Amino acid sequence: MAAKALSFDVGDYVVYPKHGVGRVIELQRQEIAGMQLELYVLRFEKERMTLRVPTNKAESVGMRKLSSDKTLREALDTLTGKPRVKRTMWSRRAQEYEAKINSGDLVSIAEVVRDLFRADDQPEQSYSERQIFEGATSRLARELAAMEQVDEPTAQEKILEILRKAAAIHNKDKVPA
Repeated sequence: MAAKALSFDVGDYVVYPKHGVGRVIELQRQEIAGMQLELYVLRFEKERMTLRVPTNKAESVGMRKLSSDKTLREALDTLTGKPRVKRTMWSRRAQEYEAKINSGDLVSIAEVVRDLFRADDQPEQSYSERQIFEGATSRLARELAAMEQVDEPTAQEKILEILRKAAAIHNKDKVPA
């Protein structure tokens, strides 16, 4: 048996790709199907959900520690970029957005947030666009909040402020002919 590549301690914040930021609340040993398993018990407060992940599967499911400061800066810089809206069908774009969100990669999530953000002077989002935008923003805000030790609404406001400033700059570029 190889040495464990990933090791999390009780109290650590971790990112589980499909669910976002959770906290390791305990390490358990359980016998399942006659085998002794060591499990991380993760708590996701927002969803009021508890998840048990075998320690030897943590890496293969993509569980990771919070992003580095460098990755966080890169994600926040991504928010300031010009939105990229592809002209493909919405259902295809929606699948791509969901895949980026579920990847757990902070920069990919920031791309989704940037691309789906609508400033007050822009056309209204469809219901499904708004749902994906809110999900991605929440996922980004939870990791930002855990890293900066603030609450989620504060982190979310910081993200929206960056987006509003970027939108103001990008909309100045669009001078009517």
